[in-house]
Amino acid sequence: MPMRIIHTSDWHLGRTLEGRNRIQEQMKFVDELCEIVKEEAVDLVLIAGDIFDTVNPPAIAEELFYDALNRLSDGGKRGIIAIAGNHDNPERLCAASPLAIRHGITLYGLPKQILTPSLTVQSNQARVIRAAAGLGWVELHIPSCPDPAIVAMLPYPSESRLNEVLSASLDEEILRDEYSKRVQQLFNSFGQHFREDAVNLGVSHLFVRGGMKSESERPIELGGAPTVEADAMPSGAQYVALGHLHRAQAVKSATVPTRYSGSPLAYSFSEAGYAKSVMLVEAYPGQMVTTREIFLSAGFPLVKWHAKEGLTEVQRWIDEGKDLNAWIDLEVNVTKALYPQEIHALRQQRERLVNIRPVFPETEQIVAEARSTMSIPELFRKFYQDRTGGAEPEEELVSLFLSLIDPSKSSGSYEGDDGRDLLEQEFSDSEFAKLTAGVEGSETA
Repeated sequence: MPMRIIHTSDWHLGRTLEGRNRIQEQMKFVDELCEIVKEEAVDLVLIAGDIFDTVNPPAIAEELFYDALNRLSDGGKRGIIAIAGNHDNPERLCAASPLAIRHGITLYGLPKQILTPSLTVQSNQARVIRAAAGLGWVELHIPSCPDPAIVAMLPYPSESRLNEVLSASLDEEILRDEYSKRVQQLFNSFGQHFREDAVNLGVSHLFVRGGMKSESERPIELGGAPTVEADAMPSGAQYVALGHLHRAQAVKSATVPTRYSGSPLAYSFSEAGYAKSVMLVEAYPGQMVTTREIFLSAGFPLVKWHAKEGLTEVQRWIDEGKDLNAWIDLEVNVTKALYPQEIHALRQQRERLVNIRPVFPETEQIVAEARSTMSIPELFRKFYQDRTGGAEPEEELVSLFLSLIDPSKSSGSYEGDDGRDLLEQEFSDSEFAKLTAGVEGSETA
C-alpha cells in the first residue's frame, strides 16, 4: 500500500484581516483538516512553515496549534513534521519537542538543528518511531505503512538563521546566486540519507524563482528573502513540499516533483477568487508519486465589490444578501465624500464589510486623460484643482509630485517615501493610487 501524505503550510494562526479577528475560521480549518486526514487514511502530515503569523503569537493561536497536533497525530499513530517559516520563532516552535516526539511529532526550527532518534522502545509498533535522524533529516517508521519515510528538512534559511555570511558582495544578482547555491548544498547534503527502500521527501520554506506571489506574503526582514533557483531542490526526492507562497502551485521547472500547498485561508483581497486547498500525495519507494488537490471550505471567501451606481447599488446588494458569508472590499462611485454616518450604517448592515473606498468619477476621467494627451504637470494641476475647488498648487508641490514619479526631476527638499507621505496627506489613498497609476502608465511628459 502507498504512503499517504498531506502537505499543508502557511496557517498564519493569529493573523487578522485588516484588524478583523479570524481565529474562528482558523479553528474551522483545523477541524476540516482533521476530518480530511481521517477520511483519507493519511499516514504523514507535512506542515511547511509559517504556522504562526508572528514570532510572538497570541495564546489562543498556540493553543490551537497544539490542539491540532494532538488531534492529527491520533495518539502517535500518524507522523507529523512541522518546520519553521519566516514568521515563526524557531526556538519557540521547538519548545514542546520533548513532549511532541512521544506522539510521533517532529518540530524542526533551525536549518542546522541536529535531531536524534526517539527514545521510544523500537519494538513498539503502535506508534510512530523516529528510527534515525541527524542534521536536517529524519527517518520515520509509521505503523500504518510497510515502508519508512526519510525526510530532508530545511526550515526558512535566512543568513541569520544559517549563521553565515553567504557573500561579501552587495550585488543583488551575486547574492541571489550564492544563496541559491547554499540552499542546494544543504538540501543535497540532507538528501544523502535517502534510500531506495524508503519514501524520500523534502520539506522547506522558500521562495522559488518564478513562483506566483500575492500581497498577503509579507517579508519580515530588510530587503526580503532572496529567491532560490528551482534546481536547488534535493536530488533523489520523490516529492518536495514547500511553504511561503500563498497560492497553491507546482514548481514546473524543478527537476523533482515540487509544490506549494498555499495557505488554507485567503489573507488579503489580492487572493479574492483563489481556491484554497491541501495536497494529498501517494508514494511508493522508488516510484513517481501521485498527487491530488483537496479543496477547503472552512474560511469565508474574500470578494471585491465595485458599485458604479453608488450607494443605492450597495444597498441593493446588501438587501439581496449578495456574498452574505464573505469578507468584502468595497469601492463605491460617489460625487461627494461619504459621511461617517453613511459608512457606519453600511457596517451595521454587513459586519464583514472590511474596506469602504469612495471613487470619484472625475479621478477616473483624469487617469484616462493622462493616458492620452495631458502632460504629467498638467495632469497633477488638474487633479489638484478638482480636489481643492479650483485652487492652484504651489510649484514646490508640483515638483514634489514629479520627483515621486521620476526622482531625476526633483528640485524640492522631499524625496521618495517622504514625498509620498506628504502627498497622501493631501489626498485620499484611493485618489492618490489612481493618480499615480495613471501617471506611471503614461508615456506623455
